[in-house]
Amino acid sequence: MRARVLALLLCWPFALLATPDRAEDIDPIAVGTPLPDVQVQTIEGASIGAREALAGTPTVMVFFRGGWCPYCNRQLAELRLIQDDLDALGYRLVAVSPDRPESLREGLNKTPVDYRLLSDAAARLIRALGIAFRVDDATIEQYKGYGIDLEAASGHDHHLLPVPTVLLVDTGGVIRYRYSNADYKVRMDPDALLSVAASLRGEQATTNDQ
Repeated sequence: MRARVLALLLCWPFALLATPDRAEDIDPIAVGTPLPDVQVQTIEGASIGAREALAGTPTVMVFFRGGWCPYCNRQLAELRLIQDDLDALGYRLVAVSPDRPESLREGLNKTPVDYRLLSDAAARLIRALGIAFRVDDATIEQYKGYGIDLEAASGHDHHLLPVPTVLLVDTGGVIRYRYSNADYKVRMDPDALLSVAASLRGEQATTNDQ
């Protein structure tokens, strides 16, 4: 599995060939694998390594399709309701989207949040994680009929989106939990997320005491 990730990163121009055409066919990297340390962008447009963005803190990473997606905006709003609880457990909250930084900033006018937003406009991170899929041409045209332009949102013509995913990453940058659902209308329940986060922190505390 790690060899597949390295191939994606080293053979960047050809990585699209390995990206599935259906959300149902993604092949995510395994829990227990370090978060791929590829470059993403802050909402100010600065480049930063994915692991550096977590600053060595236990992190809940939420991958969403874009500010144009109503299901994503609802999820982002719901995450605000549990942010204090996640803070109390020692987690930081980070949301990642293929939207370019400018699009993310515009999205804050629609769904204001005070947790960190990162842009994966080049789709490096979602490809390295194995959660990216290519949107077919018919759907691209359908989206345009709704006023949704994926190329304008990301600034790229790769037509890639993430399957909505939640990762819990520990202080060492290792993925300890993953939830993905190919049905973009279904998102992880916030209470379930809190339960998993609390359980993982409890396990870590027990390990540290041994």
